[in-house]
Amino acid sequence: MKTVRQVLAGKGHAVHTIGPETPVFEALQNMAGEDVGALVVVESGELIGLLSERDYARKVILQGKSSRDTPVRDIMSRRVLCVSYDQRMDSCMALMTENRVRHLPVLENERLAGLISIGDVVKAIIEDQQFTIEQLEHYIRGTH
Repeated sequence: MKTVRQVLAGKGHAVHTIGPETPVFEALQNMAGEDVGALVVVESGELIGLLSERDYARKVILQGKSSRDTPVRDIMSRRVLCVSYDQRMDSCMALMTENRVRHLPVLENERLAGLISIGDVVKAIIEDQQFTIEQLEHYIRGTH
């Protein structure tokens, strides 16, 4: 089973961040420009929250707020679940499913080291399952 470290080795360690005082509209522009569904909110180099498309939909649109006048701090998720390099993808999937989150920042030595999404987790699990299937097929056929 792949680990967070292995997934990040393949996809890279880039994390898109935003400051807490940035207007939500600007954050949305950044997400659209980078084609990502979430931004890690950082203040003085420290992770303080996560802003997702879901936060925007539920805390701006549905509450009649203006995305140009609302700072990221007002709508970001403050309770952010994080993982480490050595966590396995099945563990990440369980954490995401149980907590209904789609993004997990990766912390190593209390520093932001990456971000994995539900798409990354699903892809890794499918690849692992495909490898297992191929190995079983080779075993059944008696080939190595």
